[in-house]
Amino acid sequence: MRFLCRCYNSVMSFRRTQGIAYCSVAGTRSNSSGSADSDGSARAVPLSYDVFDGTGTETPLVFLHGLFGSKSNFQSIAKALVQRTGRKVLTVDARNHGNSTHTPFMSYEAMTNDLMNLMSQLHVGKCVLIGHSMGGKLAMTSALLQPGLVERLVVVDISPSQTTMHTGFPSYITAMKAVKVDSGIPRSTARKQAEDQLRPFVKELAVRQFLLTNLIEQDGHYTWRVNLDAIIKHLDNIMSFPDFDTSYLGPTLFLGGGNSPYISSEDYPEIQRLFPNSDIQYIPDASHWIHRDRPMDFINSICTFLQS
Repeated sequence: MRFLCRCYNSVMSFRRTQGIAYCSVAGTRSNSSGSADSDGSARAVPLSYDVFDGTGTETPLVFLHGLFGSKSNFQSIAKALVQRTGRKVLTVDARNHGNSTHTPFMSYEAMTNDLMNLMSQLHVGKCVLIGHSMGGKLAMTSALLQPGLVERLVVVDISPSQTTMHTGFPSYITAMKAVKVDSGIPRSTARKQAEDQLRPFVKELAVRQFLLTNLIEQDGHYTWRVNLDAIIKHLDNIMSFPDFDTSYLGPTLFLGGGNSPYISSEDYPEIQRLFPNSDIQYIPDASHWIHRDRPMDFINSICTFLQS
């Protein structure tokens, strides 16, 4: 394992690219699909995804979002990477997130089944997996369970360890479940009502705004598009990581935020055991949401890794 601390001097805002073929496909929501099988596994469920079509023939990039995120978190990043690399880019909603299927069961093994099923449907034989936070743990699990399908791996600000101590998500979920928003009101008013109720429990404005991206209107009523019941039921599993005796030998990049605690020196031995061909880099002045704080540095890191 090679340890690198790479610093980029300039941060530029990137333009919305033109001439990129774009396709959005939604999964079918259900409260019964994907229930746990008798052996504790779960059937694959349909996932919602966006495709940003490049002109190149190289392995596509697949982005996996974090807890309470969605495929839209990486839309601008995806467009920029199509322009920079020519590769096709897919952004995917995990089960119980975004527009993907709701199911009462969640585990990284089950979400790997979902992802592999989607790759099979799209006839993607190999991909570069790029996962942030929960998506990073999903990407690591997928690489360890299906190494032949993962050409390269990028894990963004997470490690294969317990993360409960770093996160306030248990209290966020409790606060979200308690939110009551009036029906038949403008979205801006509904958002303000929800934010006012979240504020005492979610102190950071950026985190509140992130959670509020999940507030949607359905038939005149406001609700959360994430499956809070399933997430809180399986939150311990989401915050931990499966046990593996195997390793993934492909090129791997762990990309941490310089101001984030999610990848620490205590994690290095386990990273080296599971991902022996890995680099660890930190982007200065970035929090847990590196792609939001330092988008061009994030893009540059991925492009450099792809060319290495």
